[in-house]
Amino acid sequence: MSIVDRFIKYTTFDTQSDELTGLTPSTPGQMIFAEFLRDELINEGLDDVYLDSNGYLYATLPANTKKDIPTIGFISHMDTAPDMSGKHVKARIVKSYDGSAIELNKDIKLDPEQFPELLNHKGEDIIITNGNTLLGADDKAGIAEIVEAMVYLKKHYEIKHGKVRIGFNPDEEIGLGAHKFDVKLFGCQWAYTMDGGEVGELEFENFNAAAAKITFKGRNVHPGSAKNKMINSMRIANEFANMLPRHETPEHTEGYEGFYHLIGMKGEVENTTLSYIIRDHDRKMFENRKREIEHLVHKINHDYNPDTATLEMHDQYYNMREKIEPVMHIVDIASDAMKEIGVTPKVQAIRGGTDGAQLSFKGLPCPNIFAGGMNMHGRYEYLPIPSMEKAMNTIIKIIEILGKR
Repeated sequence: MSIVDRFIKYTTFDTQSDELTGLTPSTPGQMIFAEFLRDELINEGLDDVYLDSNGYLYATLPANTKKDIPTIGFISHMDTAPDMSGKHVKARIVKSYDGSAIELNKDIKLDPEQFPELLNHKGEDIIITNGNTLLGADDKAGIAEIVEAMVYLKKHYEIKHGKVRIGFNPDEEIGLGAHKFDVKLFGCQWAYTMDGGEVGELEFENFNAAAAKITFKGRNVHPGSAKNKMINSMRIANEFANMLPRHETPEHTEGYEGFYHLIGMKGEVENTTLSYIIRDHDRKMFENRKREIEHLVHKINHDYNPDTATLEMHDQYYNMREKIEPVMHIVDIASDAMKEIGVTPKVQAIRGGTDGAQLSFKGLPCPNIFAGGMNMHGRYEYLPIPSMEKAMNTIIKIIEILGKR
């Protein structure tokens, strides 16, 4: 089975996660996929294959040398984003992409005028969908790359290596992927998540992240006699939203710039809820953002009734940079591996999160490496096949480099 066959097979599993279920894994399709992967890893001859009751799957590629080599790991997540359906994915391959717009279906095109990065892959074979679902390269491409790399190393015994661990987890897309990951059982000195995008991405910084939900309480009275009586919670919620900095939102920021992102609103006259995510790479600015939310809630309660606005806010994860900097050699090894296979490393900060951030704070330093997928979380997602192959070769080269030291 080729890496392409593996990936396309993986896309047929519906593994969309759901933050509302309170279960682990959050959806049954993830466990079905985990059971399939468990059987596949056993059939491929890996050792210590273990699937726990929460859908976390672990396996080992044993060392084939007596040299003292650090045990390292490679990790990817099984779920796809809740943003769009991952059910009945119909993946197909565009051969030798010619640089024009790709018709996903009669109504939707993947157009380089909207997505200019597509032109970087002119002449390559590209995997797409029919435009009705996401593809699932985030992060089934990562899983395919890890599995195929392990299969390759089993066949090429001449590449001497230490013990390698792999881990596949559920629910990364809802921020819970690392919560029940057993770092002690995994038993690695460090690991890499294969969960980045474009070829060459190598990341050891990410956002500090928090989630906030503000509930606004109103009073409903017949509009014909509402003067000095009605309190419209939707109007107050709108007032709150407009008090936040207008240009500190995802659509106006890039690089290290943080933001407030309104991700949900639900309301009627008596009760309205706004849901935000708060992001910043700088820890001090991150804390300031949270304080600004608290300040505006207090302002609403001062201007209206004391219990008009109620805030629920919690931290989600932190910037892993502080945990990676003391062991920067693990980033250097990945960078060297990319260079050796002809890939230019693109060291950059993640404008998002990764399981590696939480794992780093649990004692497993875990930078992030590209998996090759583009336009993740939506119908325009695509995966250049050479990108996937380069990610697989990066894994192999990292392991080979360590074996030679």
